[in-house]
Amino acid sequence: MNELVLMPTTTESRSRFDFADAEVVEPIAEVNTKQSSVSFLDANTNAITLEELSTSCVVPTWGNQELTISHQDFISCVHDAASDFYKGETINSPEIRVSHIVRGRTPNALGKKASELLESEKTQFYQRLAFAFTIPTIYETLNGQKLELCCGGVRNYSDLNLYRQTRGTEKFSIFIGWRMKICSNQILSGNGVKLSFEVMSLRDIYKTAMDLFSAFIPSRDLHLLQTLSNTYLSETQFAQVVGRMRLYQALPQALLRKIPRLLITDSQINSVCRDYYRNESFGMKDNQISMFDFHNLITESNKSSYIDTYLQRAVNATDVAVGINNALHGDSKYSWFIG
Repeated sequence: MNELVLMPTTTESRSRFDFADAEVVEPIAEVNTKQSSVSFLDANTNAITLEELSTSCVVPTWGNQELTISHQDFISCVHDAASDFYKGETINSPEIRVSHIVRGRTPNALGKKASELLESEKTQFYQRLAFAFTIPTIYETLNGQKLELCCGGVRNYSDLNLYRQTRGTEKFSIFIGWRMKICSNQILSGNGVKLSFEVMSLRDIYKTAMDLFSAFIPSRDLHLLQTLSNTYLSETQFAQVVGRMRLYQALPQALLRKIPRLLITDSQINSVCRDYYRNESFGMKDNQISMFDFHNLITESNKSSYIDTYLQRAVNATDVAVGINNALHGDSKYSWFIG
């Protein structure tokens, strides 16, 4: 495989954000691009557009009534950073998933029954948000499957103490990695994710995103995936691995501390087992399964995660698949999973 290295262009930045004095930023206009009919995150979430976020949702404030960074500004900022870093590439519009709606009402409707509220008197915002957008002009083909570069982020308002009377830092997570086009499985490794970084402004988010994009080496993750595609589990070995994964949560603490962590839940492991037989793209073939396909079964099951655990489990899925692959070749770190 030819090594793929992507570098930012040296042309003048075309950021729409005037960070010096702007407090509210207009969201990016949606690009008329064809989106996949398969979501990158399914269960426990709802789809929403950038326009709906901007027009139908209020922006929470701190106790002193100072605005927090809105969901739509977060999305716009990361999208803008990707547009600047990958200048000249096609950047798709973001797919957005939300959950944990918080409903309220305007002050003039405080004494009304809920059934009597007018639409104009209702307020809402979503506590959790995840978004992702692909860069379809940067792609690779592996095992007959097309992978596109993908960026995005996660935000959870429950991380904040909004009752405090002075503005505090806000937590965000962003990522860059490869997405499987056929199924929207998100492939992430530790070098493509920045978890729970704290910021005070959009400028901080923009800088963190640019730093992450600059440090990310696409060919490194592609090499990992190529390595996984060259190793196979027999049906007996697969049963051994998923059996050990089911045992993981029941292990005594003393033993648990000696084993690399596993964040995949029992219900997601059950999904992996079902798809082992049923998934036409990544299931068993000739009574065996490649570690590349095994990894895709785990990332597919991760679509059932809540937004606030999605990224951590996506990275863990890659760590586990690579670790088990190495254990099959003699490495001891993940050897417990293969018995």
